[in-house]
Amino acid sequence: MDQQAPDPEPICELVVTGPRTSLMQQMVETLVAERLVACGQRSDWVQSTYRWDGELEHQPEERVRFHTRASLVPTIVDRVGELHPYEVPCVIALPVMAANPAYHQWVITETARAR
Repeated sequence: MDQQAPDPEPICELVVTGPRTSLMQQMVETLVAERLVACGQRSDWVQSTYRWDGELEHQPEERVRFHTRASLVPTIVDRVGELHPYEVPCVIALPVMAANPAYHQWVITETARAR
């Protein structure tokens, strides 16, 4: 891939946590197929501790990181809400302050423009 100046549009990393099931892989494949994200990276499990309905919960979960255009975040948050089994899924966006210019451009190329 040629080294070229990145598209001026910022990119970000979205982090989504969820159950350690095939549903998470299906969500990754759907978001990539729909060109909402350039890639999804499922990582090893994490132990989540949180309060839900007044009770302290401890759940094994997995974390998925997505790379995408910052402008697509609202659309992705909505889409994850449709695909995710949780009532209130964790979806957070983190800015990418710097990136390999070729990788930045690849993320832009592999994702659709926000509507």
